[in-house]
Amino acid sequence: MKIGFFIIPIVALLAHVYVLWHVYQVLPAPTWLRWSVVAVMTAALVMMFVGIFGAFDRMPLGLASFTYDVSTSWLIVFLYLLLIFVALDLCRLVHLVPKEWLHSNAWTAGAIAAAVAGLLIYGNIHYNNKVREPLELKTTKHLSKPLRVVMLSDLHLGYHNRKAEWQRWVKMINDENPDLILVAGDIIDGYVRPLIEEDMAADFHSLKAPVVACLGNHEYITGIDKALDFYKKAGITLLRDTTISMGDLVIAGRDDRSNRQRRSTEQLLAGVDKNKFIILLDHQPYHLEESQQCGVDFQLSGHTHEGQVWPISLLVHKMYEDAWGFYQKGNTRYYVSSGLGIWGGKYRIGTQSEYIVATIKSSD
Repeated sequence: MKIGFFIIPIVALLAHVYVLWHVYQVLPAPTWLRWSVVAVMTAALVMMFVGIFGAFDRMPLGLASFTYDVSTSWLIVFLYLLLIFVALDLCRLVHLVPKEWLHSNAWTAGAIAAAVAGLLIYGNIHYNNKVREPLELKTTKHLSKPLRVVMLSDLHLGYHNRKAEWQRWVKMINDENPDLILVAGDIIDGYVRPLIEEDMAADFHSLKAPVVACLGNHEYITGIDKALDFYKKAGITLLRDTTISMGDLVIAGRDDRSNRQRRSTEQLLAGVDKNKFIILLDHQPYHLEESQQCGVDFQLSGHTHEGQVWPISLLVHKMYEDAWGFYQKGNTRYYVSSGLGIWGGKYRIGTQSEYIVATIKSSD
């Protein structure tokens, strides 16, 4: 773990040097202009790290949002430039691509710029197209009536998902006429300041159904006391290693695994009425077998974002038993949401921003 702490930043730095060197080489421009482009790209990377360590909160809100968007978008640009240049270098080594293509070549530079710009435009449009995922959950347990539940995760409200965006989502949720709204963590992106200055808590009170949520890892990044204060102002029923009975449902919420002293699923559900339909909110979808062993009927998780963009999504699917979507183990059903919002640049490439509209009803 300690070795990885040092190796990963070094590898990332070397990868950036590799990309910037290729950008410098391929641009058909005077030396001063090439260095200017490299400097701007480097500044975007530096802005992100400076912002993460507190600079965003010291900027005017509009400037902080712009800086956040630009700097985190660079990560997506960097990823695809890295893939493109690695592919070109490999093709050059096997003589499929002439060396001249990578040196002061307007056609190559133009094609790369167009490809990356096209991906960003598509990714942003796709991100803003929120996908409605219907889900039917039948149970042999008694329910006095069918329940309509909107399920969300990973809103990441903050410098990039601002008040106007959140209000659009609120309308979308209210249009579903839910009986209940469940949120599987990461309501806050990591900075509580924009939520406070734009009074986003008030918009939670505009939701036409009770909101029940668990914590995510980004609430811990925000600062747990600040996050808890916002949840209270927003009128959110927070389940932090606690359970609540709501009619025919029992809803349990685990604290995020950022808290290493959190209760186990077994401890959390001890004494719970197993005749009721049990829903577990657990932000990070690890050890899914625990819910199955404890008699949970349905678990809602998030956290993975399904990788946000391809090919990161391929890695995420290797990391988790269920990285996205509906899943079942024994009698326990799961849904791991890719999230309504997103961290960083607002791009979805090969994944989707979604909300789940679940109908829970008796099968008899």
